[in-house]
Amino acid sequence: MLGESRTFKRLYWLVVLATFAATTTMLFVYTPEEQTMGQVQKIFYLHLPSAICAFLACMVAFIGGVGYLWQRKMIWDDLSLAAAKIAALLCTIVLATGMIWGRSAWGVWWAWTPRLTFSLLLWLLYVVYLVIRPCIESRDRRAIIGAVYVIAAFLDVPLVYLSVRLIPDYIHPKSVELIFPMKVTLAAWFVPVSLLTIGLIAGSWGRNRRLRERDLARASESGWSIARNGSPDDAGVE
Repeated sequence: MLGESRTFKRLYWLVVLATFAATTTMLFVYTPEEQTMGQVQKIFYLHLPSAICAFLACMVAFIGGVGYLWQRKMIWDDLSLAAAKIAALLCTIVLATGMIWGRSAWGVWWAWTPRLTFSLLLWLLYVVYLVIRPCIESRDRRAIIGAVYVIAAFLDVPLVYLSVRLIPDYIHPKSVELIFPMKVTLAAWFVPVSLLTIGLIAGSWGRNRRLRERDLARASESGWSIARNGSPDDAGVE
């Protein structure tokens, strides 16, 4: 089973690399250059899929938070932590690509429009979550606070979406006009970015579970050693 799992993981990441290579080639060989913005417009094909996948990662963290409060099983907390890490990573990519695009297309790195402000807030929410988690010593309390936090943080996702659809933005257009080859390329880029997101969340989730089980095993061994020897010092526990 372990060998099959490793083989599957290797094949999965080979597929991810292959799809990224294919879509990158497609981007520069097949996709035409946008007349107004030129080559910089091609960053859009990474920008939009990363934004959508960031929303999905936020949703997975939200589901993990709800699951923990409902069942009080640490596996849900492991999932929330994994998804929050990937959400923060994808939000970083979205902000970075958006700033590069904005600087080249509109001459500014940043503008405090509702869309950008809510996007920055989303990134900050998950970064803060990752920063404050280690500061909470109690495992159960950390899981409860984390669950409530990711549930509340998810409320910013619809704010970002609604700001795109409903609030006028003097920099961003409401929609980007794409000819057929551009639409094909955009659809194709969703494949590697989505696969990458799923793979990173699944990998981080599994790693979180293994680390938690290892810590529990160590704590159990320490407790058994203390009970047997009658003293933390005798057991070698500081």
